[in-house]
Amino acid sequence: MELNYYSDFAVRLVNTEQPRRGEDTLTSVEAVRDLFGPNRAAARRATEADVTRLRGVRARLRAVFTAASEGDEARAVDLLNALLMEFPASPQISGHDYLDDKGRPRWHMHLADHPANATAGYAATACMGLAFHLTELGVDRLGICQADPCRNAYLDTSTNRSRRYCSDRCATRANVAAYRARKRLENSGRTAEKSQTNNAPGLR
Repeated sequence: MELNYYSDFAVRLVNTEQPRRGEDTLTSVEAVRDLFGPNRAAARRATEADVTRLRGVRARLRAVFTAASEGDEARAVDLLNALLMEFPASPQISGHDYLDDKGRPRWHMHLADHPANATAGYAATACMGLAFHLTELGVDRLGICQADPCRNAYLDTSTNRSRRYCSDRCATRANVAAYRARKRLENSGRTAEKSQTNNAPGLR
């Protein structure tokens, strides 16, 4: 499994919260376990303490995405480096579950899972994956959705680095809002022009 795959761990964690809506789904041990996806072995170590711990990591990861989306590359890198130092990962070469047509292992990089607790394991995985994504594709590939009030994090994989929204739904909503705003502006302009015409000398 390529390490870039693990960058999605960071996105999943950050998006458990919708700050502008006051929504937070990271409220229980079960919610923590759901974050791990099919990796149930690591998830089984989760306790109530991991809810609070992961919320702290979440806030720091959101700061990385926010700095990147604002064009502050140095700050984004500094914030992510601090997380990498606090939650070190253990990359190893693995061949499990992947065989070529001759039955030989397809060797790939895998993050070994020997953390002190569930939060440490999840954070190390998320941060390492995000670091590989950032260094291979660029800091500007990390974004925060521009559709108000959504502030979801996303990873831009578009060919022209043009993504601004976390989903097609948010893109559509933002485009509709922009269209309506333009129409209101046009209508208000026509109304003002009509008022000036009616009040012009000689038309009363």
